[in-house]
Formats: sequence, C-alpha cells, structure tokens
Amino acid sequence: MHKLILKPGREKSLKRRHPWVFSGAVAKVQGQPGPGETVAIGSATGEFLAVAAYSPQSQIVARVWAWEDRAIDGAFFSRRIERAVEQRRTVLDTDTDAMRLVHGESDGLPGVVADRYGDTVVLQLTSAGAERWREVIADALLEVSGASRIWERSDAEVRALEGLAPVIAALRGTREPARIVISEQGLQFEIDLERGHKTGFYLDQRDNRRRVRTLARGRDVLDGFCYSGGFALNALAGGAKSVTAVDSSADALALARGNAELNKLTQAEWLEGDVFQLLRRFRDQGRNFDLVVLDPPKFAPTAAHAEKAARAYKDINLLAFKLLRPGGLLVTFSCSGGVSADLFQKIIAGAALDAGADAQIIDRLGPGADHPVALNFPEGEYLKGLVCRVAGQR
Repeated sequence: MHKLILKPGREKSLKRRHPWVFSGAVAKVQGQPGPGETVAIGSATGEFLAVAAYSPQSQIVARVWAWEDRAIDGAFFSRRIERAVEQRRTVLDTDTDAMRLVHGESDGLPGVVADRYGDTVVLQLTSAGAERWREVIADALLEVSGASRIWERSDAEVRALEGLAPVIAALRGTREPARIVISEQGLQFEIDLERGHKTGFYLDQRDNRRRVRTLARGRDVLDGFCYSGGFALNALAGGAKSVTAVDSSADALALARGNAELNKLTQAEWLEGDVFQLLRRFRDQGRNFDLVVLDPPKFAPTAAHAEKAARAYKDINLLAFKLLRPGGLLVTFSCSGGVSADLFQKIIAGAALDAGADAQIIDRLGPGADHPVALNFPEGEYLKGLVCRVAGQR
C-alpha cells in the first residue's frame, strides 16, 4: 500500500477522527498512488493513523475510509452500505418512498451520496476515491436496496476540484423514464432525475415541509425559491389562505405547476423572476404575508465565501421581515456549508434589526434522520433553519 507521511504535529485532527487530510499537512508521499487509490496515513513518528482514498488534485488530498489497517474492497463497501440502509429503517417514518440511503462522510463513505426514489437509486460521486469504486458501489447499492436501477447524477461542481468531469448516466437498469413520481406525507411529486436540482429533489427538507404544513392554516404564504413546489404545496395542504410561490427558473416553475395539478392543489400563484427583485416589488406594492419561507440556493460553498454570502442572506431576510404582518412567521434556511449556525443566526438578527422588526426564534430546523451528522465531522451539518415570529414593527 502507498503511504502518506504527515508533518510533525499534523496528526491531531485524524486522532479526533476527522476524515479529511489537507495537502498542507503532508510531508511526503511514499510510492506513486493514482487518483482514488487507497493509501495508508502515518504520523511523522511512524504511527499508523488510517487508510484513505488519495486525491492528488484536491486540497483535501486524502479522505479516510477506515481507522484500522484493513483492506478496502468490495466487502468493505457492501458492509458500509448495508449498515447505512439498515440504520434508516429504524429511524424513518413510512409515509414516503423517497429517502437518503448513504450520506457521505457521516456514513463512513466520503464522496458517496445515494438517494432512493421509489424503485430508483440515484448515486452521486464527488471524490476521486468514490469515483474509483463506482461499479462496486453501484452493485452493492442494487443488492442491498432491492431497487431495480441505479441512475448516476455525478454532476456536482465540487467534482472539478477533484479533477473529475461531470457524469449523468444509467449505471444499472434502464435510463428511462427520466421522470418519476414519489409520495411524501400524502403528497405526490414528479422528480426530474436528469435535470433536477441535486439528485432530483430536496430530501433533506422533508421534516421542514411538514413543519410548514402545520404552520400554514389560515395564513397568506410566500414561498421564495420554490423550486418544484415542496413548501408551497405543503402550505396548501395545511390549509393556507393563499400561496404565492416564486422562482427564477421557468423549468422549476413548470415542474411545480405540474405537481400542483398532480395533487389537485391548483390555487397557488406562481411567479417567475429574481426573488430579490420580486420581494422588493412586493414591499413597494405594500403586499404583506403571514408566513414567508426562504430556502435559497447555496450562497457560500466554503468559508471563504461566507462574507459575500452573509450580505445576500441578510438582504433577502431583511426584505422578508418587511413583508411580514405582526405575528407573522419567517421560516428561513441556509444550505451553505461555509455559513455556521451561529453566523446564520447573527445574520438573521441583523436583518430583523435593520427591518425594524421585533422577532423571536421559536424553533430551529435541520435535515431529517436520513441525513445524519457524524460528531467527528461537523462540516456535515450544512442545512440549518430558523422559525422566527415577528412581534411587531418598531
């Protein structure tokens, strides 16, 4: 096995079981490992630390597969995937046929994400190590899940950092249909496997869609960045008085309208346009709402983008506070890994202050149980949300 030798003192994070090794921590590479090959990691004093996947083109030069000195082979991936799938069976409700089966580092499989949509598993590989074991991972997923096909959506931007090109393909089974319908909490959603966001749907927001349903009764609701209508349709199902849903993508709105028709919930107003500009227009028109949901795209993929992202989060939430009636609720999210939960709360507090709104946090939101966060990998906690109540305007 090839080996990475760390610089003196750089083994501390690995001893805390953090699964990433950055290139600046490596003193030398013994052998000539290729992208994705398994390497042993040793300290400057020769102590064995872990076995990992090597990624020479990335700042994260190695991602840990295991903390013991063991072979990384087909049996390893089968056991890890079987464990991940079994754990979901014990914690998830049975009111959906769509869920995350494998959640990367938090399931001990860095760079591997697998989502189940009915009889289809969508696989996303984002690291050189995961790429190298594509066929083995696909076989294991097919066997463990009992699904009939594996569809690959390895088109995330982070693949470029690994020197990997995007891949969209049928790995096992048929390519068609590219659109399928899933069920979630009594609603049906059409999923675009080929061009949809992420792997086709925001599975991490399942519990939060249900929360919005419980809050929506009798309220005028604004759903910003509505994508395929998840929050908007749950608001309607929960008895909202009215729903206005906005998104900049015509394709997303077409999918949302189709999902509304699929569920016979056709009374929403669907608006295409820049959400920042539309919210400013609502403010200038004097429009008000009782519940605003903001689930914007990732403004800060890394901490280096946090300052710029903070301005965008503050602007959009400031506008939302200005649109809320006294007693109104803001359900707001950040999926940016570069923005911590503490920073996000400070941003929302600053937005309320500048909007002249007295607001309280009444709930904190995150992903469902199929998106666990390993305690040794806090970077996995990317999705955070707040439910804020506006007491009034100063």
